[in-house]
Amino acid sequence: MSSLLLRNTRLVNRGVIRDADVLVRNGRIEKIAPGITATADIEIDAKGKYLIPGIIDDQVHFREPGLTHKANIATESRAAVAGGTTSFMEMPNVNPPSVTQELLEEKYHIAARTSLANYSFFMGTTNDNLEEVLRTDPKRVCGVKIFMGSSTGNMLVDAPSTLERIFAESPMLIATHCEDEATVRNNLAKYKELHGDAITAEFHPIIRDARACYLSSSMAIELAKRHNTRLHILHISTNDELALFRNDIPLKDKRITSEVCVHHLWFSANDYASLGNQIKCNPAIKSAEHRDALFPALLDDRLDIIATDHAPHTWEEKSQPYLQAPAGLPLVQHSLNVMLEFYHQGRISLERIVEKMCHAPAITFQIAERGFLDEGYWADMALVDLDHEWTVQPDNVLYKCGWSPFMGKTFRGKVVSTIVSGHLAWHEGQLREGKSGERLEFER
Repeated sequence: MSSLLLRNTRLVNRGVIRDADVLVRNGRIEKIAPGITATADIEIDAKGKYLIPGIIDDQVHFREPGLTHKANIATESRAAVAGGTTSFMEMPNVNPPSVTQELLEEKYHIAARTSLANYSFFMGTTNDNLEEVLRTDPKRVCGVKIFMGSSTGNMLVDAPSTLERIFAESPMLIATHCEDEATVRNNLAKYKELHGDAITAEFHPIIRDARACYLSSSMAIELAKRHNTRLHILHISTNDELALFRNDIPLKDKRITSEVCVHHLWFSANDYASLGNQIKCNPAIKSAEHRDALFPALLDDRLDIIATDHAPHTWEEKSQPYLQAPAGLPLVQHSLNVMLEFYHQGRISLERIVEKMCHAPAITFQIAERGFLDEGYWADMALVDLDHEWTVQPDNVLYKCGWSPFMGKTFRGKVVSTIVSGHLAWHEGQLREGKSGERLEFER
């Protein structure tokens, strides 16, 4: 593997920004210091640019196997790397769903061959696969995923006895999608009776409303407290749920943690009028009142992690009427750009962006030797030009689906280089193949 030396960086790590050179050998950070005199196979003068740890996205849907007309691990991992994301954790609702150890391991084999980013995959749950779940290796798999409210696929877990056993016996972190299915179904039936097939995307946050989220999230937390389960609730989208989470203890000591996604921070229900099904996702993007409550909760540590829930569909699928259009939107290439826009607005510091997108996922999931720019750690890094303006256009969108809800948006801040486990995988607008990412390991 080529050695790498980044000179004259502004390094952002552990709440501090400082000037430093960074030397990488054998995939790891060998030295961080001003004025390193060593030489390397590849040297980059990073003067005026900021070096951050690679982003760890704890929730993506890369659609492989079985749904590869939308996306696959190869295409979406490259889009991730272009946006500064060096590690991802992918969800089990593919075809066939990842609900046996053999099916789960097949995805690891695909990623070992084709993923440019580091990777891990959640073990999926159903109403009848607990024995398979209990075989999961906590040191080699990021977590167990429960759809407590069916999002896509056929993975709704709604049997009370099954939920009790999973929460009581799971050997590792449980991540949940929380929406109360009965509430959603009743709301949908009501509005279909009123409006028939004329329902549009503006109804989405009314059908998948705040009550549905709260009922399910509060139930998950009650189960976790009863069984002392390590619980992580994904994509919090409502003001109502925020009181469920603590901010009075360190993240490493929390048994119940939370995530917020960039689209719930950025969009509101007002955007359905212009974007329609493009921003149809589960849980729904809701009113500005809910969106605006999320940011203070992120900053005061009730919300622990920023992620994407990257979930691409083809333009043709999204162009169907609301009731037929699938839920989910592509985001992984642009998540850092969204947060840098908030930085330029003065709403969040670089140090806090790094904490929530890099450090916190590593701590929450107990990822071994990643998420920080520390000597001896794996060299996962993104070099960022904070002032470079660029516009999202079809020719620079790397998702297989070929579109983005940010199409035409001019962002300030661009990823110049991305290093994945010591490999310069993205540099000055070009992907650099030749080495796959590594399987994430966990210190549990």
